[in-house]
Amino acid sequence: MKILKLVLESFRFAWSALRMNLLRTTLSLLGVTIGIFAIIAVFTLVDSLERSIKNSLSFLDANNLDIRRFPYEFGPDIPWWEYIKRPYTNYEEYEFLKKNLKNSEGITIFAVTGGNTVKYESNSYNGVTLFGVSHTHQDVYDVASDVGKGRYFTASESYTGKNVAMIGHLIAKKLFPRGEPIGKEIKIKGLKYVVIAVFEEEGEGIFGDTGNDENVMIPYQSFKKIYYSGRNRGVETLVSVKGRTDDIGLVELQAEITGLLRTKRGLRPKEKDNFSVNRQDAIMNIIGSTFDVIGVAGWAIGGFSILVGGFGIANIMFVSVRERTNIIGIQKSLGAKNFFILFQFLFEAIFLSLIGGAVGLFLVWLLSLASLGNLDLVLTLGNVILGLGVAGIIGVISGIVPALMAARLDPVIAIRTTG
Repeated sequence: MKILKLVLESFRFAWSALRMNLLRTTLSLLGVTIGIFAIIAVFTLVDSLERSIKNSLSFLDANNLDIRRFPYEFGPDIPWWEYIKRPYTNYEEYEFLKKNLKNSEGITIFAVTGGNTVKYESNSYNGVTLFGVSHTHQDVYDVASDVGKGRYFTASESYTGKNVAMIGHLIAKKLFPRGEPIGKEIKIKGLKYVVIAVFEEEGEGIFGDTGNDENVMIPYQSFKKIYYSGRNRGVETLVSVKGRTDDIGLVELQAEITGLLRTKRGLRPKEKDNFSVNRQDAIMNIIGSTFDVIGVAGWAIGGFSILVGGFGIANIMFVSVRERTNIIGIQKSLGAKNFFILFQFLFEAIFLSLIGGAVGLFLVWLLSLASLGNLDLVLTLGNVILGLGVAGIIGVISGIVPALMAARLDPVIAIRTTG
């Protein structure tokens, strides 16, 4: 009961200080408000950006390994020009791995190129991303479920390089505004392709990307008729392998891929690997590290404002101690302990700081209601708790010295003092 009484009395004094000296208190709390707003606004923006980017990269799987020339995370042991000399992954290596891998659940080969034009009669669509993939692509990536109309291409169509295509929703809408695209012939780089599927609409992403809406997928062997996937044309072939769920960390799969590919490429025991086996979740880790740096910047931006706000609250508390010295003397003469006086002023500082922090969080909430295109700002409970926690800590730091000064006042001297 004493603690509750102490808290309620401290809150009453804090509210009285805010109400009686509204302008002074408001100006003093402004630093805390701006500081909390800056920090939590940055964190809210960072969290929302990170969530949106990771959602757009949801096709990446922590259980997949990619084989390519370059690593996703460069190390200091190999200079960058050595990576350029590495050979491209090719179709024969894909077939070799598919035949010999024991620790995988699926494997695919694919190549990607952008800026293509797709035509149907007098209609055309520019800026198309063209994928050349194997029929096993659906074993590694959930492509088949993205098909809204039609079907995925067969193993026979894949091996023979038949000219069939799966097109995005926006491409179908532009090329066939009134007709049914399935079974129609489109042209890519002068070659005719029969449309066998249309992807479901995905909509625009945070950076204006449209997912599969502007993509065309064709068999990898057919892709090679348009682009030679090799060093001369600069279109890199990638091989992705899906690991078993019981292979923790994909250690067995990575070791098996490394051994088989070294054998296929005829590397001697002392020669370094001329390929990289990358974990797809490394991309997520890189994104997370980038946003961690931005978060540190947010602390730096808001830290100066909070520091100023802390001095403002300390100033309020010193003035409050001076104005209420006589009351402190009376309380002590009636038996109030030092800790009671200490916590009374300390809680008051905390309450004042929390009020400033709450206003800052309210401004962030208002910001989250603003329309920012495809970015959905969300003020999370974690950030609210963080903001109030920082405000509370600032209140403790700012109020501890004035509270100690009040607790150590001599009751006889204090009771004779006039505010």
